[in-house]
Amino acid sequence: MMFLLVLFGVLALIAILVLAKTIRIVPQARAGIVERFGKYRATLSPGLNMVTPFIDRVRYVIDMREQVVSFPPAPVITEDNLVLGIDTVIYFQVTDPVAATYEIANYISAIEQLTMTTLRNVVGGMTLEQSLTSREEINRGLSAVLDEATGRWGVRVGRVEIKSIDPPPSIKDAMEKQMRADRDKRALILTAEGERQSAILTAEGNKQSAILNAEGYRESLILNAQGEREAAILKAQGEGQAILTVFQSIHDGAPDQALLAYQYLQMLPKIADGQANKLWVIPSEITKALEGLGSAIHEVGGIPLKTEGVKHRVDMGSSEPLEAGGSGALASAEESVQQALREAQAAAPADIPPTEPPAPPAQEPPTQ
Repeated sequence: MMFLLVLFGVLALIAILVLAKTIRIVPQARAGIVERFGKYRATLSPGLNMVTPFIDRVRYVIDMREQVVSFPPAPVITEDNLVLGIDTVIYFQVTDPVAATYEIANYISAIEQLTMTTLRNVVGGMTLEQSLTSREEINRGLSAVLDEATGRWGVRVGRVEIKSIDPPPSIKDAMEKQMRADRDKRALILTAEGERQSAILTAEGNKQSAILNAEGYRESLILNAQGEREAAILKAQGEGQAILTVFQSIHDGAPDQALLAYQYLQMLPKIADGQANKLWVIPSEITKALEGLGSAIHEVGGIPLKTEGVKHRVDMGSSEPLEAGGSGALASAEESVQQALREAQAAAPADIPPTEPPAPPAQEPPTQ
């Protein structure tokens, strides 16, 4: 009985072992490579698979997803003999698990080495400036070479990216100085352009201001000239009107020779007035004026005329009847003439002989 129990236990263990060797579960996005006696037999798809126990063996399980591999920086020499450290990132995917298993021993290492050699070939034909500014060109060159070389390995390279390009420390320091100098240069240029634009705008503003001031000054001069012209016209018109008025007044007053002579004698002391007058010349016409004044005395008011018993006198254009008392007015007029002559002689220089006033004509007796 004990023997049977041990036998059943051994058979159960063998069955479990056989079942474990027969059933294979492949995860999603994986592919299993089955070998029989060391030779490729089949490729297991994701899910539950049955294999012959102790004869078939799952050698590899290949990841069919797109993978990302970052390679460490590799030294690359440029065309101008500068060493750059460039690290890359590769995006690839296994499309044929059988080829990836049997065509290449380690496709990841192979892709890394191929990337390094291709990168040296591409960057070796570029200068430092081109290498730093031509990342897209480098990526396209690497992608074309890698995709062509890894196709027979059952691997498809999706994209190749340059993670960083590190120049030597001395070159990096020189580049930083150059960039700083370029920035300073651009700053100075921008500052100079700003100052130039500011000067231009200031000059234009001053020009416009000067033009406006000149125009305003010209308008002011024009207005002042117009005002002065109108004022002169109005003044001339006023003076002309005044002259016409005075002339009309004189014409209306009808002055005679006696009045003009008398006014002439009254102006002589005013002409001689003043401390600066050292010499005073009496014109020769004063004798004629005095003679005319003396002859006119008999014609002014107070001198009796031959009328029919009525005396008249002319007093500045007015005619009034006067009785026998006109002799007092005549004496007053003669006294005024004598006073004017005395004032003229007193104002005359000592070397000019005084002029004797003409003797008045004999008065006719008044008519009774």
